[in-house]
Amino acid sequence: MNFRPHPEEEIDVNLTPLIDVVFLLLIFFMVSTTFIRESEIEISLPEASTEVRRDPPNSIEIAIDARGRYFINSEVLSDTRVATIRQALYDARPLDSEPVVIINADARATHQAVIAVMDAARQVGMTQITFPTKVSREK
Repeated sequence: MNFRPHPEEEIDVNLTPLIDVVFLLLIFFMVSTTFIRESEIEISLPEASTEVRRDPPNSIEIAIDARGRYFINSEVLSDTRVATIRQALYDARPLDSEPVVIINADARATHQAVIAVMDAARQVGMTQITFPTKVSREK
């Protein structure tokens, strides 16, 4: 029996292979990652005012009801084609200046009906389009 004390060996952890693996992983992820630059749309939102807004003097009001019928300055259109809307907008526009197109759509009107009016207005050259809203009264 050997009862002599053995000299204790110092436990040593070699960190060099670990650091090598970490750097290799870092290089791998840097090379394999695609960097996409996300673009943001910068919008300057208008501020609300407490003043009562008045309709512009040169304005064309287009109403769209829940059934998809179009009314230009309170006159009903014969059909819902974009060409008909475009011709009615062209006939209703004043010659001296560009009018403001006020699209007054029912809440149950389809998005396509609103897009058709916007498309017809763009084809005629009307670029000032607005949407009126009602102020909801909280109870």
